[in-house]
Amino acid sequence: MPLSVKGSNPWQKSSGEAWVAPSLLACDFARVGAQIDAVLSAGAEVLHVDIMDGHFVPNLSIGPAFVESVRRYTDAPLDVHIMVSDAAYYVDQFASAGADSVTFHIEATDCPRELAQRLHGLGLGAGITLRPGTPADAILDVVDAFDLVLVMTVEPGYGGQKFMPEMLKKIETVSATLTGQQRLEVDGGIDPETAGPCRSNGANVFVAGSAIFRADDIPGAVRELRKAIG
Repeated sequence: MPLSVKGSNPWQKSSGEAWVAPSLLACDFARVGAQIDAVLSAGAEVLHVDIMDGHFVPNLSIGPAFVESVRRYTDAPLDVHIMVSDAAYYVDQFASAGADSVTFHIEATDCPRELAQRLHGLGLGAGITLRPGTPADAILDVVDAFDLVLVMTVEPGYGGQKFMPEMLKKIETVSATLTGQQRLEVDGGIDPETAGPCRSNGANVFVAGSAIFRADDIPGAVRELRKAIG
């Protein structure tokens, strides 16, 4: 049965400028609507949603029902990162739930190009990501099929981890493989201090969870990150 999908590819609406993508995994789920309003009012361009299955990564987090709820609440682009073992199954699940773009791990599928084509056929963005231990050349044969590459700057599975500076070289390497129409996202320990070096090495979408949602002034935290990335 064909999926009923109303999303649109957010990466086609950008031209390489730096974007802030607050990670809803770090928000207060009892106040998620108010906190979404706070980050969007401060200028965040996209909302990042981290999905964990308890298998591909040791933690278990939110699922399609959460994305459906957020989709009903806001028209802001939803950038869904699925840290799951069965990427092919969950691509359809989150596309149907209201994602505008789905990013899956190169380590979790043997058909990345086909999944990217599936997402594009639904009018959605397609992203590919690498764990810190996976070399950049693992995606070289398929990177042309994607709108976005996500370089994890911590080991996926938990929020609040310390940024891994050794990932800066990978960011630079991946950046050199991308066209001006593709985006390079970073996620893990991103704050105003770590975002600047990532930007200098080619990143242009910045996922931040704890640095934003655990700040006393959430809109102010978005603005501080914006200053750091220009």
